[in-house]
Amino acid sequence: MKEIKAILKAYDQMGGTQEAALATVVRVEGSSYRRTGARMLVMEDGNWIGGISGGCLEGDALRKAKLAMFQDKPSLVTYDTTDEDAQQIGVGLGCNGIIDVLIAPLDNEPGNPLETLRQCTDKRQPCILLTIVQNDGGPEALYPGRMLQAEQLPAGLPVEGLLADIEHVKARQKSVSRRYTLPSGGQLSIFIEFLPPTLRLLLFGGHYDVFPMAQLGKDLGRHITVYANPHKLSRSIFQQADEIKPKDAPVEIDGYTACILMAHDYKTDLNNLRRLLSTDVPYIGLLGPRQRTDKMLDELAAEGITLSERDNERLHSPVGLDIGALSPEEIALSVLAEIRACFSGREGGFLKWRQGTIHERG
Repeated sequence: MKEIKAILKAYDQMGGTQEAALATVVRVEGSSYRRTGARMLVMEDGNWIGGISGGCLEGDALRKAKLAMFQDKPSLVTYDTTDEDAQQIGVGLGCNGIIDVLIAPLDNEPGNPLETLRQCTDKRQPCILLTIVQNDGGPEALYPGRMLQAEQLPAGLPVEGLLADIEHVKARQKSVSRRYTLPSGGQLSIFIEFLPPTLRLLLFGGHYDVFPMAQLGKDLGRHITVYANPHKLSRSIFQQADEIKPKDAPVEIDGYTACILMAHDYKTDLNNLRRLLSTDVPYIGLLGPRQRTDKMLDELAAEGITLSERDNERLHSPVGLDIGALSPEEIALSVLAEIRACFSGREGGFLKWRQGTIHERG
């Protein structure tokens, strides 16, 4: 979502003073640096925001985007980094994958895909977006580059098969590209995208180590809320956090929220742990040694609060990955990496020991 917000900001700053095109990775076969859904906004003056690769394809995409703007016509570009042809863009990168990139000129009409993306930026539930990639003999209204929300299916779409694929994407939380044959004999290629909301990071504490946690979290595109006494916070934290709330303020929780208890005060952390356990927050991280947490759990048990199997899964203490972190900055890296792993359903181990590919394919 961070990349999308940066693209929207750049587009708004243009103020209609120049043309632009949007490049979107709509299919990946094999290995690639970026996955489906990666985007790049190309402006008429040659500047761009975002990216579709590690930097190797952007130059060629820039040229093709300028052509798309000149012709006012979208194009689907395939980059085959498995090809040994020396003239092929991307050869020698070692990615060994095939990447389809849809490059579509933008206009100021209501159907502008950036406006559809904008509608998803503040939602707290995943968005399922449909981007028309190719139209061979289908309805003219379903032109390549058009983006729709799954709840707003127009006439002419292969509803039965498409709805099944949408449910599949929701269940797997993974985007796919599909090709459909229409009753008329025409064909449509559609990129069905799973777009999760921004991950919210709730930090409970007001000491100096909150700043690197908030700073790194912000760099990662997280929405940062700090629960602490505002009068005791450093001014610097106000520049990093999206929200500052009193330490006992009600918490807003959903399925894309992670909480970190870092007050460095036993009673404060215990009180926060008690109230968070009564919510459905999927991740609770607690700084400090395991012995300290065990003492808290014993106190809660004496109150009749016992942890369920689900509670044990979502409570992380000591919090973070085992990287030997020493400084507040390294601890923040360790904690935020664990949060990323948890929300991705990963173990957080060394990739060198992972069996199979880094990203799930198919």
